[in-house]
Amino acid sequence: MRALVCPGQGSQKPGFLTPWLDIDGVREHLQRLSDAAGIDLIHYGTEADEETIKDTAIAQPLIVAAGIVTGRLALEQLAGEELILAGHSVGEITAAALAGVLSEEDAMRFIRVRANGMAEAAAASPTGMAAVLGGKEDEVRAAIAEANLVAANSNGGGQIVAAGALEDIEKFAVNPPARARVIPLKVAGAFHTAAMAPAQAPLAEFAATLSPANPQHTLLTNKDGSAVESGQVFVDTLVSQVTNPVRWDLCMETLLAKEVTGIIEVAPAGTLIGLAKRGMRGMPGTAINLPEDLQALAA
Repeated sequence: MRALVCPGQGSQKPGFLTPWLDIDGVREHLQRLSDAAGIDLIHYGTEADEETIKDTAIAQPLIVAAGIVTGRLALEQLAGEELILAGHSVGEITAAALAGVLSEEDAMRFIRVRANGMAEAAAASPTGMAAVLGGKEDEVRAAIAEANLVAANSNGGGQIVAAGALEDIEKFAVNPPARARVIPLKVAGAFHTAAMAPAQAPLAEFAATLSPANPQHTLLTNKDGSAVESGQVFVDTLVSQVTNPVRWDLCMETLLAKEVTGIIEVAPAGTLIGLAKRGMRGMPGTAINLPEDLQALAA
């Protein structure tokens, strides 16, 4: 049994969708997703520069669409294989679509509401995030709290992401916890904290219009790493996760407990396999960034 995992915001790179357009049907698939999201994903995935696709309102739909397109192609190669699905932050919406909880169109509409709401919340005040690498976990968490920040992502392998006001992030970076490094991240806000509260109500309102199905594969939640059998419960957690911490460390613990034999990361891939190298030592990983990477799945 392998895990199919979906990356979060910050994994996108300029032009990363270009090679996928050579595959029959991909351009049309992306166009359908663009129509649902209300933005030109083909343009942003092939022609836009790094600064443009850093914008939350663009980055989130782009990442979800890329994951859906490459994930569908991966699932064709993995037909009949028992899988566990999980996504990191916005990648949870990708995982929900691939697991059949949401239709692809509803997933794109959902991410449009989420992304726009979070972009507006981020613009309301200067906030950001920084990765804390190394140090003792309890000391790092204490230092984050003392700096008036929040441990927004627990990524395992000695990485915790702190979030809060940019001023506090900057002070924290020059006075890191013992034996730790602090690296500011290229994101536009303090995601998964109370700073995103304004985005939650409109997302909950939209979510109430959906009719989610139960997942067709085992599906883990960022809330606590547990498997969620109810599609409605999973969608409810997608709404609450806007302001709650991402516990990817617990997702990896679940994958280890279930004895997965490998990690497959959909595009734009690399981040979650990197985390697995530290948090799931020795776990084989396959990054799906180019069409030829799909061939490794069948092998």
